[in-house]
Formats: sequence, structure tokens, C-alpha cells
Amino acid sequence: MPTQELYVPPPSLLLALSEAHRAALEVMLLGVSRRTLKRIAPRGDGHAVMVLPGFMGGDGYNNTFRRFLGGLDYTVHGWGMGRNLGPREGVLEALEFKLRDLADRYGGPVSLVGHSLGGIFARELARAHPDLVRQVISLGSPFGEGRMTASIPARLFTALNPPEKLPIDEDVLSHPPPVPTTAIYSKYDGIVNWRTTLQVKGHARTQSIAVRSSHCGMTLNPAVWLLVAECLACDPEQWRPFQRGSWRSLVYPAAG
Repeated sequence: MPTQELYVPPPSLLLALSEAHRAALEVMLLGVSRRTLKRIAPRGDGHAVMVLPGFMGGDGYNNTFRRFLGGLDYTVHGWGMGRNLGPREGVLEALEFKLRDLADRYGGPVSLVGHSLGGIFARELARAHPDLVRQVISLGSPFGEGRMTASIPARLFTALNPPEKLPIDEDVLSHPPPVPTTAIYSKYDGIVNWRTTLQVKGHARTQSIAVRSSHCGMTLNPAVWLLVAECLACDPEQWRPFQRGSWRSLVYPAAG
């Protein structure tokens, strides 16, 4: 892994120490808003969606999130490889096989939703196989420049994934894949610096959307659930950026 020229500090100590407590509050808020979400979230068209977990996470962590998306008429799958320990030997190849299988089985491109490291995997899959990917949605994924100094778990990641063995070209990680790409980020992220989780330079079908969320609670946050549902419901051939007008400006902060 090449040394990053840009230094971006990790989140503040206050954000890091309050991360778990804020995630717990998001779970509580989700519990009281789930029925409302089911009523107001747009329905899907049945296309396949794969949800990829963050570093050290697994399918169990986002199971509730996947059930919600499945209830909107999407065909939702986890990544099916246990705990995400990084791009170790065979991981990316297995993901490519699963992507091809889902696209063949359901007769069309697959939407990829990835939390943290899972979002980086999703972007790289779409970069390598844009014909198989309908869109990419990343949740707090540190793909931007300076990511290795901006992330609290960076040392553990490096220990498990020696730089010289990484199968990903880090020089292009910050470049968006050639498909509709949404980067959901939070200035209240206590695990990675939010500046590395939004798309700085993109193309006509890229966007960055701010939410009020912890890092660990992104797949348990009702505002994120609704936002992902709206992105998934958008036809990629008629793609349009998310609009913050009306009541949405109260839930989704201004970008930047």
C-alpha cells in the first residue's frame, strides 16, 4: 500500500468515545420509526441488491437492514463470507463470482450497498464490472485520499492485510466507478474522518449526501434506510441527484 501524501487526522476523541452510545440511540430511534419507514419508503422493482458489511463485520450485523430492503420488494443478499477481514486472498474473486451469479439469476445488473470497507469493495466491483452493476451506494466508506491516517482501525487493517499483498490499486480508490454512485457520509462519524468518505471529484452520476449518524450505526439509522430506499428506487437510465427540499433539509444536512 503506497504511503498517502495527504494527512487527514482521525475523528476527534469525543466522537470516537461516544460512537457506541450514539449507535445505541440510533437503534432506539429505528425501533419507534420502523412502521413509518415501511409506509413512506418507495417500493422497489424486484432487482437484486447485495449488501456488503464493514471491516470486522458480517452479514448478521446488517440483517435487519437487509430485511427492510427485502420488504420493499428487492431481492436482497448478503455477501456470504463471514466476517469481513479485508481484501484477503480469494475475497474479491468470490465477490466477482457472486456478482455474476446474481446478475445471471435475476436477469440484470445488481445494486451494491456497502458499509465502510464494504463500500470500497462495492466500488471496486463496479469499476471492474460496470455492466453487472446497476449502482453503488457506500455508507461511511473511506475511499478518499488520506484514508489510512483518517481511520481509527487502520493499524489493525494493515496488520491483517500487508500493504504488499493488497490486490486493490489504491491510486484509483478515490475515483468513482463508471456507474451511478452515491456516497453517504456523516460529520459525526467516530471511526473514520468524514472527509475521506465523500466523493470529491466525480462524474455526472455521482453524489455525496450527508446524514446525522454514527459510523457503526449507519445500517441501523432510519434516515439512512429511507435514503438508501430512495436511491435504489431511482432508474439508472433516468438518474437524478437527491433533492434536499422541503422536510428533507431537516433530516439531511447540507453537504460540505
